[in-house]
Amino acid sequence: MNDIASLELGQSGHPTIVPSDRRFPASQRRRRRTFLWSLLFLLASGGGYYYYLSISKGAIPAVPSGKKQGGGRSQLPPVAVAAAVAADIALYLDGLGTVTAFNTVVLRARVEGQLIKILFREGQMVKVGETLAEIDPRPFQVQLNQMEAQFGRDEALLQNAQADLTRYRGLRKEDSIAKQQMDTQAALVRQYQATLKVDQSQIEGARLQLSYCQITSPIAGRIGLRQVDPGNLIRASDQNGLVVITQLQPTTIVFSLPEDRLPVLIKSLRSGVILPVEAWSRDGSTRLAEGTLLTVDNQIDITTGTIKLKAQFHNRDEALFPNQFVTARLRLDTLRGVTTLPTAAIQRGAQGTFVYLLREDQTVKVRLVRLGPSEGLRVAVEEGIRPSERVVVDGLDKLREGARVELATQRKE
Repeated sequence: MNDIASLELGQSGHPTIVPSDRRFPASQRRRRRTFLWSLLFLLASGGGYYYYLSISKGAIPAVPSGKKQGGGRSQLPPVAVAAAVAADIALYLDGLGTVTAFNTVVLRARVEGQLIKILFREGQMVKVGETLAEIDPRPFQVQLNQMEAQFGRDEALLQNAQADLTRYRGLRKEDSIAKQQMDTQAALVRQYQATLKVDQSQIEGARLQLSYCQITSPIAGRIGLRQVDPGNLIRASDQNGLVVITQLQPTTIVFSLPEDRLPVLIKSLRSGVILPVEAWSRDGSTRLAEGTLLTVDNQIDITTGTIKLKAQFHNRDEALFPNQFVTARLRLDTLRGVTTLPTAAIQRGAQGTFVYLLREDQTVKVRLVRLGPSEGLRVAVEEGIRPSERVVVDGLDKLREGARVELATQRKE
């Protein structure tokens, strides 16, 4: 009790309990508290140091690395691995291209007149020779009738002149007329014969103009949006025409490749091999169509250092549309039996391209690799990995050289 409190008589004469720290000055009390805290700190530090020495000497067993006390779950980083396999890899050359219609026609009138009928629907597929529009034919029918009447009149004149020439020849044999009169009649017959030829050509021209009143499709393809409505006066000189027809089946894609790819491309073409070409969406996520290389341009574009190529596609499902931007993939060759890895395993750092190789003791090792061409989600490895060796494809962010890992899954790729 002497260390805690003491008894004193108060002003009333009764005993009073007084705390022990009030019996000393304030400065002395502060020194005592500082001493007590320092003593506690030294005791805690000494206990921690003793515990560390006990673990290092084996006196106290340490908690195993990667495991919690009490049998908890493993703290090793879980990873997914995949084995390197020997497979075939196609060698592709990719280039941006544009779908170009095999044939494109701006349908225009060949004669001037009033458009009275539209016989097509916008977006309709049409055949060669199918009637699409009609111009008022009456003015051209009138011209044809006039030409035919002129021909009939000139034909009658010719027949009369030929009859006179026959009579003149008989009279000439009897020496009843002068030879000059017979020659003049013969010239008149030839004149009428030439006039009939002119009339006949005019009739054929009038019939041709009349046939142009029926506007037909010169190619098979797809109708676009019409530019003129019925009732308008149309001419052959109209810039926009009636409608645009594009041939979609087959169709072509014009794409470009760098000029340094030209030697290997020409080598493949000279060998007579038909090179397949695939059309993919611009973002490379969807394959649209398959075709073959048709031709290569005869000169390199000096402004871009590229050369143009043209590929042909059947386009039966109409997946390709004129002026559509696509990615063209030209397959030059196929590498047989090369070592391949999933692209997810490839890492890049200051030392170069590498993968994390899984060893038998469940540790990983950094292995530098030299990559070849890729196809889809797999890439060819020219050096650094052998078939059946396993590499980490998931959980790479926590790995380092020699780290021990927990095998979560093994992908079958």
